[in-house]
Amino acid sequence: MMPRDPRALRNAFGTFMTGVTVVTAHHTDGTPLGFTANSFTSVSLEPPMVLVCLANTSRNYETLVKADGFAVNILSETQIDISNTFARPASDRFASINWQKGPFGSPLIEGVSAWFDCSMHKTIDAGDHVILIGEVKAFDSTMNAGLGYARGAYFTPSTMAAGLTHNTKLIVSALMERNGEVLLLDDGLGGLALPEAPAAQDGATATVKNLIAQTGLTAAPGFVYSVYEDADRHHQHISFLCHSGEGMPTKGRFTPLTFAALENVSDLAMRSMLERFEQESTIGDFGIYYGSQNSGQVRKIT
Repeated sequence: MMPRDPRALRNAFGTFMTGVTVVTAHHTDGTPLGFTANSFTSVSLEPPMVLVCLANTSRNYETLVKADGFAVNILSETQIDISNTFARPASDRFASINWQKGPFGSPLIEGVSAWFDCSMHKTIDAGDHVILIGEVKAFDSTMNAGLGYARGAYFTPSTMAAGLTHNTKLIVSALMERNGEVLLLDDGLGGLALPEAPAAQDGATATVKNLIAQTGLTAAPGFVYSVYEDADRHHQHISFLCHSGEGMPTKGRFTPLTFAALENVSDLAMRSMLERFEQESTIGDFGIYYGSQNSGQVRKIT
């Protein structure tokens, strides 16, 4: 599908840009080709464009620079095997996966978190790589949590939680955004807070889906927006950015992140996170916070 306005596409970019991606296209004889990409980012919203980088030494170099288009498949947390398959030499990388042609014609992998089907806008030589710039002709997203890669290893919300100490609890929150406003609840202490709950035994993704269901709204869990340890309360906090559909919530209300609203957020770490979100959403440039309730760093999404 295509978005009706630039905000929908920006939300899709912001939601999935952290994931591991497989770029796909077709050889001149019609057979599919693909590779795991280590560089993918949005370029423009009007018209919608994305870019990926391809090594000049790639065996698919000649085909891709002459291709009419390509697709970017954002892998889900269960697709580590697919990432490995497309990152290594193989005679037929598509033999063991389910895929279909997208609306513009490029191969789309089944079960991904999101996909962008693009026409080729321009190729640019860049040192030992070539930059492929595609204009997004169609895209779609699912509720499947994304697969990440950092410091030489894959990670998902579940594996991030696995590193907690025995006495540390994992708290999951849903940062539910709609039209620039965020769903905030009464925290029972006279202040405001995001919907949150201790992580269930079946993982952080299942917990955030349950939090969304409790609001009566339709929303897809997006990327992990913030991860921080709260030593004072002996817990680690993971917040998912979730873009909400229309409708009235059964609890809480959507609130613009004004100074007054932020001052009513009781948890100082949560307030700081929401202040950052308000700033980033203004320009559509998101990052992920790692650290404690006192200090940390924001790593830009690339």
